[in-house]
Amino acid sequence: MGISEKLAKSLLVIKQHQDQGVVAIQSAMLERADRERLIKHGFIKEVLRGWYVLSAPDEQPGDSTLWYTSYWKFCAAYLNQRLGEQWCLSAEQSLNLHIGEKMVPAQLLVRSPKGRNQPTHFIHDTSVFDVRLALPDVNYLTKIDGLNLYSLPAALVHCAKSHFLKQPIAVRTALSMIADASDILAILIKGQYSAAAGRLAGGFRNIGRNLIADNIIKGMSAVDLKVKEFDPFEGESTMIFKRRELSSYVNRIRLIWLQMRPVVIENFPAALDGHVNVEQYLQTVEENYVADAYHSLSIEGYKVTHELIELVRSGQWSAEQSTANQQHVDAMAAKGYWDAFVKVKVSMTRVLNGEDPGDVLEQEHADWYLALFGSSVAAGIVKPEDLAGYRTGSVFIRKSKYTPPSREAVREMMPTLFDLLMEEDNSAVRVVLGHFIFVYIHPYFDGNGRMGRFVMNLMLAAGGYPWLIVPIERREEYMQALEAASVKGDIKPFTLFLASVMGEG
Repeated sequence: MGISEKLAKSLLVIKQHQDQGVVAIQSAMLERADRERLIKHGFIKEVLRGWYVLSAPDEQPGDSTLWYTSYWKFCAAYLNQRLGEQWCLSAEQSLNLHIGEKMVPAQLLVRSPKGRNQPTHFIHDTSVFDVRLALPDVNYLTKIDGLNLYSLPAALVHCAKSHFLKQPIAVRTALSMIADASDILAILIKGQYSAAAGRLAGGFRNIGRNLIADNIIKGMSAVDLKVKEFDPFEGESTMIFKRRELSSYVNRIRLIWLQMRPVVIENFPAALDGHVNVEQYLQTVEENYVADAYHSLSIEGYKVTHELIELVRSGQWSAEQSTANQQHVDAMAAKGYWDAFVKVKVSMTRVLNGEDPGDVLEQEHADWYLALFGSSVAAGIVKPEDLAGYRTGSVFIRKSKYTPPSREAVREMMPTLFDLLMEEDNSAVRVVLGHFIFVYIHPYFDGNGRMGRFVMNLMLAAGGYPWLIVPIERREEYMQALEAASVKGDIKPFTLFLASVMGEG
């Protein structure tokens, strides 16, 4: 049997496990020869002794994408094998998962009566630390995607006081998901958690849920438990939470926007006063097209030339001119970019003539996307169903710790983004947060970066700013700034980056 036949046989073994939903591969699942062959050719990688995950032969050193896509399922399998069902994630991590925040932590905290009180190190500077502690009451536990968690009410009760200060958006979002005091009050009374009651009463009052706060105080008082209410947050909430709005997705996006807004205003140039000459503005945009397409497509990894872009724009390029497969993909991307650019200019004309940019974006962004990938669908590169609308599954960002929200979340977050843009009266905020929140939601399987930059430029036009090109030479800085905003909630680097690019124009 030749090398390729042996490798094919080993890959078939892996595929059988994969078809059964196995992500964490243990040594015992593979024959030694298969395991060594798969490691050698880069199809699996060791996470820790005796445990493996799938990898790709062309994966670059330091590329953590496949690990992050496997992380949560790997942890569930590993912890179940080691601890049985006798484990649960910390209250703080449980709270994050309840609100849909699945960012990979540097260290995952787990409690278990079988805990070893020491870290177990994984790849890419991640680890799990299992603390030897008794589990909460079984009634206060739940399971999400194979992970044992505190229920949301229990997570709020047991969440550390410091978490309210470190992660105010996450905690306020979690509080906003609670409809009434009943479930939380039951836990507080049973455990006689007076300090937690005071903290939660103050937290609910901070977000405008006074009835829940009052009922916590009254309920504890009824069983002779004294409570000293205090606000666990630093400062008042910037958002008034609607009484019936319990969507964590909607509230999280609004909180992020309101927290980042003043930072943007402080660090991005104010919009220019005065009337914009529409014809002249659009002519300037047209003149920038070749450079914009080159840089925007290059940022996404396509290899295109100025000559190809000019041929596409002039209509002189045809599919027959592109022979090699990658050349064909690149050419289709260039063709799609031109088609989308034409649609964006139509939207821009409406905005320059005084229409609301958020309203125009909501009406026409789907047209941009259809144009962006229409040529690729016609060429058989992209599946037709991928143009049906927002993504229908999960998506991961290469080399990023940030995990975009679920498909269900996308359908709630996108209308919220349009509402925020329509409600916003500051042009700089629309520019920076329009781009950032769009890619944060990541509504499509592909093209989110290009679409996000189109959104940014539509908002720039609405404020009278010039078209902005993000240069390929500054790609790393651009991506790091987006990562800081997505993972750390720090919008300042991204704001300063865009401001500096504008200054270079």
